[in-house]
Amino acid sequence: MNETVTLTIDGKEITVAAGTTILDAAKELGIEIPVICYHPHLTANGLCRVCSVETGGRVQAAACVTQCSSGMAVQTDSEAVQRGRRTILEMLSATVNLEEAPEILTLLADYGADTERFAGGARREAPVHDDNPFYIRDYNQCVNCWRCVQVCAEDAQYAFALNFEGRGFHTKIATFFDDPMPDTTCVFCGQCVGVCPTGALKPKRQALLEQGFSPDEVFQQTRRGRRKKHTVS
Repeated sequence: MNETVTLTIDGKEITVAAGTTILDAAKELGIEIPVICYHPHLTANGLCRVCSVETGGRVQAAACVTQCSSGMAVQTDSEAVQRGRRTILEMLSATVNLEEAPEILTLLADYGADTERFAGGARREAPVHDDNPFYIRDYNQCVNCWRCVQVCAEDAQYAFALNFEGRGFHTKIATFFDDPMPDTTCVFCGQCVGVCPTGALKPKRQALLEQGFSPDEVFQQTRRGRRKKHTVS
């Protein structure tokens, strides 16, 4: 017999299988908890903390990785939860270019985030990597959600071309020794681009069309096998 646990989420009682996360249990009740780093087909890591909820403990818990327990009373939209999410979003806005992150922009509006609250803080500044015919890496728009790293590793491709580099504020997604993508184990499957929630990873053809290049010019720059030297812009 499968073990179950019973808890309440926003005052609604639910019984779920042991091991179910708060995020999944809330979905069963029709309660949507916002996420940024979480992706349903990738391993949850609780990195961004936007999904944090109150569970009666000293600190809030990330709903995407916290398992339900019997008697747990979860609050997904309390004043404290809203304040925490708003602060996280404000810090992201102050640090990263979110112009091409529609889901995050929606959250900024939903939570009434003040995008100027931390205006005096340091912003993420990085070169734009245009080193292959398939996609561009603009880490000025990266929120370090880890999705691209995971899909490139055990969660899907097993290529291990991408990983974290640096510490604290200076943590970034990178390649081994910062090599250009053609010199890594990347197979250019495009899965990293597909799971990116911002404009940090963008198809080369899309980027060129947005810059006003004609279809013929785009074709010339993205022909299969064409290799472009690593550039910084």
